[in-house]
Amino acid sequence: MFKRYTHWNLASVIRVALVGILFGVIYMLLINTVYNFVKALLTPLGIGPLVDTVLSGLWYMAGPISIYLVPTIGSSVVGETIASMIEMFLGGQWGALTIMEGLIQGAGNELGFFPKKARYAKCSWGSVLLGSFGAHLGGFIPSYFIYGWNHFGVGLQVAMFITGALSSLVFDGVLVKLIMNLLDKSLSPQVQ
Repeated sequence: MFKRYTHWNLASVIRVALVGILFGVIYMLLINTVYNFVKALLTPLGIGPLVDTVLSGLWYMAGPISIYLVPTIGSSVVGETIASMIEMFLGGQWGALTIMEGLIQGAGNELGFFPKKARYAKCSWGSVLLGSFGAHLGGFIPSYFIYGWNHFGVGLQVAMFITGALSSLVFDGVLVKLIMNLLDKSLSPQVQ
């Protein structure tokens, strides 16, 4: 039977590290490739900046998966930070800034589960969706200033905020919760 550790020990550290490594590879090899291709296609049309937010939810997924496997405070931060480190070490285009972003996005995901420890163990729809919105804020706010989004027109800024929130809710919220539900079914003992 699969055991979800609710405290930090060697097994929980290994699980979160494996999630971080797996998602770091996915972020670098798959998501960054799709991002660069789509952005190159849409930039001549003047809507390239929307790609920054339309796909943003894909980069937040290591956090809640880490919480699912190790439902304790800090697992999202650690999982997302490891993923961002792997992405950077594999040649991610944002360099060391990726680590800071992963740390902030992981902390944002924790907001949906914090402060009640029981929320970590349940991984309810509400916790996962609230956490995904926290990750969106953790990704959007620093990027707004670091990448100069504050210089875009107000309409584009609003569109970027909305598409980022939707992306986070769809990928980091709904998709992750569906993955959690599938894991619950496949990892729980079968009753005969």
